[in-house]
Amino acid sequence: MTRSGRSALIIVDMQIDFMPGGALAIAEGDRLVPSINTLAHAGFGAVVATKDWHPADHCSFRDHGGPWPAHCIAGSRGADLCPGLDPRPVTHVLHKGLHADCDSYSAFFDNDHVRSTGLTGLLRDLSVDHVVVCGVALDYCVAATARDAVAEGFRTTVASYACRGVAPDPTAALAALREGGVEIVGSAA
Repeated sequence: MTRSGRSALIIVDMQIDFMPGGALAIAEGDRLVPSINTLAHAGFGAVVATKDWHPADHCSFRDHGGPWPAHCIAGSRGADLCPGLDPRPVTHVLHKGLHADCDSYSAFFDNDHVRSTGLTGLLRDLSVDHVVVCGVALDYCVAATARDAVAEGFRTTVASYACRGVAPDPTAALAALREGGVEIVGSAA
């Protein structure tokens, strides 16, 4: 995996509510922190950390007809970046899932693809042509981010060793991403 000033790392949703003990815990999500910290210090031109940043009445919450427990409510402790994640290399924090009526798995768009998060413009302004995606959940937000990155014209790599999913076996999610034009890197070496 080649890194340069034209590459950006996108760290997806490494937040307290997605870590063990959190409201929507991803098994072993906390074990990703050392690998993600190493990646973040690897010479990327930009490091973007995404954060779910939901209003309390968000449509994805079970109490409002959605599939998930309430999580990452804007301003709450659960919406904070997880302990141990080094914030120093992070150049941009991108909030997503801001609108009560639509979720945003991808770091690029709300799920309806009507509202952009502004990430495409930011990356183009920085002359980025390659993105590396890591974080949680591989089979939801990481995958949606990688698919949209390809659709937006970025060469896209998923660092699978620095991802965890809702599903314990990532095989199907990784195969679908590979078929969609995403490069999969399985180790830091």
